[in-house]
Amino acid sequence: MKKFVAAALAAGFGMALSATGASAQATLTQVKQRGILNCGSNTGLAGFGVPDAQGNWKGLDVDLCRAIAATVFNDPNKVKFIPLSAKDRFTALQSGEVDVLVRNSTWTMTRDASLGLLFTGVNYYDGQGFLVRKKLGVNSALQLNGASVCTQQGTTTELNLADYFRANNLKYEVVAFATSDETVKAYDAGRCDAFTTDASGLYAERLKLTNPDEHLVLPEIISKEPLGPAVRNNDPQWFNLVKWVHFAMLNAEELGVTQANVDEKTKSDNPEIKRLLGTEGKFGEQVGLTPDWVVRIVKHVGNYGESFERNVGQGSLLKIARGQNGLWTKGGLQYAPPVR
Repeated sequence: MKKFVAAALAAGFGMALSATGASAQATLTQVKQRGILNCGSNTGLAGFGVPDAQGNWKGLDVDLCRAIAATVFNDPNKVKFIPLSAKDRFTALQSGEVDVLVRNSTWTMTRDASLGLLFTGVNYYDGQGFLVRKKLGVNSALQLNGASVCTQQGTTTELNLADYFRANNLKYEVVAFATSDETVKAYDAGRCDAFTTDASGLYAERLKLTNPDEHLVLPEIISKEPLGPAVRNNDPQWFNLVKWVHFAMLNAEELGVTQANVDEKTKSDNPEIKRLLGTEGKFGEQVGLTPDWVVRIVKHVGNYGESFERNVGQGSLLKIARGQNGLWTKGGLQYAPPVR
């Protein structure tokens, strides 16, 4: 009897392994067979994810989606961007409507533990702030006692807002809307005294206001908002692939590999660069990719620093300083494990 039970358990364990192995390659296989990556994106946030007048999507989050497509297809344009509201974004990922969610979403314990999802890393370190009219005469969030505050429903913003005002014994009135566009329009129309969201969003949304120069971002950052991509938690290979695309862009920046010199760098004798660019070792194959997977990313999209600067940094309308999104070697928080 014991031998029978042992054999049955072994058989069942083997079946479990087989099922896990099958699901581990499901997303990558589906993406390849479909011929296009379905990327959950913002409905329109300057610097992070927004279509231009010709319908071409641009932004820091958009670049990460394009980098994934580049490494899978060697073509950054094989992406379908699916705009998702804050309320619908996680459901769309859970249901399989999108392969990856790259939509300025905050990594929290609850989202990690209860939604059947996994965050793959942090592609932008952010924090919640406040936007007010200069004529209000307010220079600090601590002066907002009794203020009405516009915010978006279904985000971590609402809880952070409540926590901040309660902790500082301040009264406030929340004016919540379903979408970011509705929230911004309401603030612009004077329906509230202040507008709150992630600080990066404040700089982006201020550009949409009737008179952007009449508004200022207050100095207080009231929360930690580590923003990053998310995938379903049943596919280890896809989780690793998306995670390492971001790490590859960071390592490329740290090692000085750029769009302009990536071909030249493939001839480098530097062992770290050789491993990164696939001229030594078989690291791409470990996540189901070709040896030149990072070359594809950098050639088509650039390294992390290049993407940051053109989308939200000094080469953009937002002109956000690198700050905590700088590399760890330059005082920032962006740090990638090594390819080895």
